[in-house]
Amino acid sequence: MKTIPSNEERIWAVLAPLSALAMGMGLLLPVVGWSEQRSKSKYVSFQCLQALGYQSLGYTIWILVTLVIVMFTSIGAVVGIANVENLQEEMMGIVIAHTTLMFGLIGVYFALPIIAAVACALGKDFHYPMMGKRLARYVGYDSESEPEESLIEDHEDRWVVSMGHFAVIIMLWGMLVPLTAWILQGKRSLFLKFQSIQTLVFQACVTLLFFGGIFLYFAGAFVLLGTLGLSGGGTEMTSAGMVGLVIFFVFILILLVILLVVPLFHIIGQLAGYRVLKGDSYRYPVIGKLVEKRLLQSSLGSETPMAHN
Repeated sequence: MKTIPSNEERIWAVLAPLSALAMGMGLLLPVVGWSEQRSKSKYVSFQCLQALGYQSLGYTIWILVTLVIVMFTSIGAVVGIANVENLQEEMMGIVIAHTTLMFGLIGVYFALPIIAAVACALGKDFHYPMMGKRLARYVGYDSESEPEESLIEDHEDRWVVSMGHFAVIIMLWGMLVPLTAWILQGKRSLFLKFQSIQTLVFQACVTLLFFGGIFLYFAGAFVLLGTLGLSGGGTEMTSAGMVGLVIFFVFILILLVILLVVPLFHIIGQLAGYRVLKGDSYRYPVIGKLVEKRLLQSSLGSETPMAHN
């Protein structure tokens, strides 16, 4: 860079990647830092956009890799149990292996943000592997250009919006991205406001669906235990116990359906993020039209929310 980052710039550039240590909750800080510094420092804006991308995309990849590894190791362990004489020792080994794997993957996930924070503390221009240079080209960031030159505003907005779409897989905390972007930058960009609101509504629906399924499971278990208690502990199942059992199994089936549907919503969110990065003005089925209609009714202007202002 032609100029050395100021102390304020370094602080923001250090805090943005370190927010990954807070896991899903850390999504808030990069959006706030980008919104605060986007018109002041392209260096900080770029580092915040990188940190946001790492948490949204990196956390998603981390979750998927963890699930795949745990699934295959579990299947292999179950298949091998039949030939194991000491089942207790084998199960303990599986638990230890999974625990070690989890902490190892967490360590890998935390390593890059810590390296990024150290580099930024020294005033260096850090680029995440694979993502950093691509993002720099996308938003027009060049560390050797004049400090007064700004990033490409349209691409900045699209990056933030797309990370909000990608974050749907981060249950509950993923809503921080579209919510914060809407609150801090919604007045400036009608496109960003529309995308943030529809993403927030979409993620809220997915979250409610998931936790609704969990609630049904515990509610069914409670009903089953309650009806079994009414049977008096006899060896034969009473009519009340049968009703409780039926309710429990119905709730279990609903939960299984929800667990099968939720990943489909996650895929839709990933597709939405990809489409936005490619330049499309993506609308979620039903939700997108309702949000667009609501914005138009709110007299936000004659410009359609689907077009980037």
